[in-house]
Amino acid sequence: MPHYIRSVAELTLAQYVEKSRAEILARLDAWLRIPAISADPSHRDDVRASAEWCAGEMRTAGLERVQLLETAGHPAVYGEWLHASDAPTVLVYGHHDVQPVDPLDAWTSPPFEPTVRDGQLFARGAVDDKGQVLYHLEVIRALLARDGGLPVNLKLLVEGEEEIGSPHFEDLLDRHRELVHADVVVVSDTAMWAADVPSMCTGMRGLVTFDVALRTASGDLHSGSFGGAVQNAAHVAAGLVAALHDEHRAVTLPRFYDDVLPIPTTVRDSMAALPFDPDRFRATANGAALIGEAGASTLERIWVRPTAEVTGISAGYAGVGMKTIVPATATVKFTFRLVPDQDPERIAVAFHEWLAARLPDGVEVEVTPMGAVAPALTPLDHPAVAAAATSIERVWGVAPRYTREGGSGPEEALGRVLDAPVVFLGVGLPDDQIHAPNERIVLDQFWKGLLAVAELWFELAAVGTSIPRVGPVEGDQ
Repeated sequence: MPHYIRSVAELTLAQYVEKSRAEILARLDAWLRIPAISADPSHRDDVRASAEWCAGEMRTAGLERVQLLETAGHPAVYGEWLHASDAPTVLVYGHHDVQPVDPLDAWTSPPFEPTVRDGQLFARGAVDDKGQVLYHLEVIRALLARDGGLPVNLKLLVEGEEEIGSPHFEDLLDRHRELVHADVVVVSDTAMWAADVPSMCTGMRGLVTFDVALRTASGDLHSGSFGGAVQNAAHVAAGLVAALHDEHRAVTLPRFYDDVLPIPTTVRDSMAALPFDPDRFRATANGAALIGEAGASTLERIWVRPTAEVTGISAGYAGVGMKTIVPATATVKFTFRLVPDQDPERIAVAFHEWLAARLPDGVEVEVTPMGAVAPALTPLDHPAVAAAATSIERVWGVAPRYTREGGSGPEEALGRVLDAPVVFLGVGLPDDQIHAPNERIVLDQFWKGLLAVAELWFELAAVGTSIPRVGPVEGDQ
């Protein structure tokens, strides 16, 4: 491991990590073997076992007041160390639940039998997010063992339902507001541009989703006897999908773009400076052709422009051979990614208007909201962002680029409920196969992430207790 030396103290930490590599990897191996699949009810006990394992390691690392925070679903885990006088309080957020592993036969090695190949650790949860939670815990262990204290007051909150949309997380934050209160939130559930091009995320798009069930008759009908004379649910569903975008790939919901501000020149220039390779991007997208909103670059489309996708469509017969019917039912799942200043509730109203205007007579519809998350954004000029950027530069040797994440998580709720800025320090890579077979974490990234976290805590301690709030997201940054 290279030595990232700021002082003798930092060299000592690097040496500690060097000597403890096998033990650290053994702990990660043990955690990754617990199949904490939050989406599958048959793994409920495994998710709890994962939370209990995490709580046990928090205690042995030296955290206090360690406890499972129960929800209506899966438990979160909390621990703290609050003995740094005149220092800010940092809440580190992560999650211990993981995605399902299907298709199982696409894995080179079993998903819950961690395997190291060519400097990479393969397992479900390796990078999303157990690996990135563990390097925070290992810094706690190392600094408390070395110094007997931490440079900041620290709280660690590890959720158990992130992979199913965090349905009970905001309620958890409300109920435990005093317990989790902090001056700044640090999230390590994000990725970097490349191993040799370090970057840090500064915001995430929001999300609003709907499941639309259509019915045109009480049951399927014979296509010879009734075809051409009655509504076909599959045709209705296809018409809705086709109407979602115009000829310029713009979303057709009324007022959809009313609150979307132009992309600032600084943000556009920052994205343009990234070494974007369309062919490499296509490769990470499994060869899919690049399309999207006219006038926007690929990075703008996935980071700073709102989008609409059909994430599922079902109707009629899809088995072997033919079944000559007029389908009576169909389902379409719609997902909208939102940017500042779009509001999920206003988009929901617009969606219902859009849908009502396009449904033919004689069609019954049931719309089920499947989740909503507001966008999250921390300004580039915020001192906590500067602290994270300095930490990354010390470890990687070059200043990080600034990126966004097209996905969504509970970061907006964390920032809003706690009234604190959210800073992202994640070390995943675009080809880590997150949510896919053969998920991995590059171990060099893991070790660097560990050292960068330690640097961040010292940097935040230097900022002090007067870390400014961000407030509601208003306008792009």
